[in-house]
Amino acid sequence: MAQQPERIVTAPSMVRLRRTLVARPELILIPTVFVVLMLIWEAVIRYWQIPLYIMPAPSNIALALVNTSYLDNALYTLAEAMSGFALAALSGIVLGGVIAQFPLVEKTLYPYLIAIQTTPKVALAPLFIIWFGFGITSKIIIAATIAFFPILVNVISGLRSTDVARLELMRSLRATRWQIFTMVRLPGALPMIFAGLNVAIIFSILGAIVGEFLGSRQGLGNAIMQMNVNLDTAGMFATLFVLSAIGVTLHLLMRWLQRKVLFWADSSRMPDF
Repeated sequence: MAQQPERIVTAPSMVRLRRTLVARPELILIPTVFVVLMLIWEAVIRYWQIPLYIMPAPSNIALALVNTSYLDNALYTLAEAMSGFALAALSGIVLGGVIAQFPLVEKTLYPYLIAIQTTPKVALAPLFIIWFGFGITSKIIIAATIAFFPILVNVISGLRSTDVARLELMRSLRATRWQIFTMVRLPGALPMIFAGLNVAIIFSILGAIVGEFLGSRQGLGNAIMQMNVNLDTAGMFATLFVLSAIGVTLHLLMRWLQRKVLFWADSSRMPDF
């Protein structure tokens, strides 16, 4: 008699689980593909006996993940990337809003923006190291520089793609420029702004790693350089796995935030992953 309540509770949960898997088969396919690829990778390394310093097996990478502490370096790189992302988001949204609102500002700044945009940002990284030193400041500026333009371009494009009929309606109601911006332009531009933020948050990690490659005493980029000197290929792959996990987590957090802010938007146009 004591087992009957468990069956009553378990049955609906199993039904919900099956419905979820039928509606979203990627929840099974994603880990399945990962496991299959790891097994193939392991088998190829073992069969051809490839040296560890050339290509480690997944089991060696897993051991490196377990035996090495990445927390301090990961937090340091994450702090650099998030600080750079915040700086890029603030400056990109403000400057993009001003350019979209005032054509004269665009005509004045456009040549300079094109010149900066066409310059490889990675090529500027050594200069930032010279100007701001080997500390965290130079890494934040590098991350912000790389993450800035995706945000700026999407802000401008989003603000300019506002429905003309809505603008005419607001003007007929004698709305001010600020009212039109806050009530029509900005809400309509939010999907594109979030698209730029989603790209920029990944670029900020890239910028932080590039800065650490050029000179740093901490961070995952510094760890990769040290492992490269020691020919610790398994450790390098493990560090890359940590970076990938950070990137995927930030991407999912940004998608979650987008759904919370844009609860009124068409959810079918926002991918789940």
